[in-house]
Amino acid sequence: MKNLIPYGKHYIDEEDIEAVVDVLRHKNLTQGRMVNEFEESVAKFVGAKYAVAMSSWTAGLHMACLVAGVKENHLVATSPITFVASANAAKFCQADPIFCDIDRLSLNISPIQLQAVVRNTPDKIQAIIPVHFAGTPCDMKSIHSIAREVDSYVIEDAAHALGAKYSDGSMVGSCGYSDMTGFSFHPVKSIAAGEGGMITTNNKDIYEKLLKLRSHGISKSDKHINHSSAYTNEIQNPWYYEMQELGFNYRITDIQCALGLSQLKKLPKFLARRRDLVTQYDNAFSHLKNLTPTQLAYRNQSSHHLYVIRINFDAIVMSRAELMGELRKEGVLAQVHYIPVTSHPYYQELGFDSADYPEALKYYEEALSIPLYYSLTNEDQDRVISLITKLIG
Repeated sequence: MKNLIPYGKHYIDEEDIEAVVDVLRHKNLTQGRMVNEFEESVAKFVGAKYAVAMSSWTAGLHMACLVAGVKENHLVATSPITFVASANAAKFCQADPIFCDIDRLSLNISPIQLQAVVRNTPDKIQAIIPVHFAGTPCDMKSIHSIAREVDSYVIEDAAHALGAKYSDGSMVGSCGYSDMTGFSFHPVKSIAAGEGGMITTNNKDIYEKLLKLRSHGISKSDKHINHSSAYTNEIQNPWYYEMQELGFNYRITDIQCALGLSQLKKLPKFLARRRDLVTQYDNAFSHLKNLTPTQLAYRNQSSHHLYVIRINFDAIVMSRAELMGELRKEGVLAQVHYIPVTSHPYYQELGFDSADYPEALKYYEEALSIPLYYSLTNEDQDRVISLITKLIG
């Protein structure tokens, strides 16, 4: 059987393995220096003042919403075309998500639709979570402006977008247009740490609150409430710590951070290879009648996490399931990103209807993600192109 070509895949080399082994042999497995080094390196890469690493970006979304003061009777606005965690974060805080339809070209939350939702919603929108879908940055300047009108926090979901750039050339994660930005280090993302996430911010208060929430709400700094217990003769007791609020065990390990640090060194070449592969796909598919590459206008900004095509399945007289089945027979694994959040039973029971978001629904009906990852060879990409051209063209 031909080798399988997945839609996404991590790349690990000997340098990565040695970085992890070094931690296993010589350093703390958790709560050690590697966490700080990883945070500092990511903050420097994106141009932010602070960074806080955690066990996953889902955990990060939860903490970001808590820090933003999201609570019962609040609303959190986001896109229906995202992984469910973007919306679930609101529910974790006893708040309610609301959705804004996507822009047809960027596939990101539409500022026009967001403006309409903001103006027509009487309840407090405490936070806006724009999602940089497939690595293409949202129109953050417009979103930031809308958020300031209603005094909302902006939390960028950049799970797909480490290495992407805004239209002004600054890095996603620099937080010039937001309060916080979050990244994911799941194996299919720009860099892998097994699991893990990170939030960047330029706000020191937010940074310190995130640190506390990440570790049980415990403070080990000198900002103690119970001064008489924390100090002896004005000298801080070395054993002392205090739980100041209800927090979580959302810590990441030094093992993961060692891998993330090693991977971060390779990010520029990862991004360059993804750009090359995207260019080859764009050229190969430009002549196909019933297939349209997406996000073409944003190629110079994107981190190219996914390569998504839109297919007129009625015209090719083949369902998406049938097409994916034919691809699988030849060893090519495709995927769909994403089922609209509003189509899931949980959200339908809350009263959401995907028909209310026509651009998102139409996109979902046509979308297919095809293989894109650093180690995808030219030969395997040619296989993918040839097979799709044969089946569709």
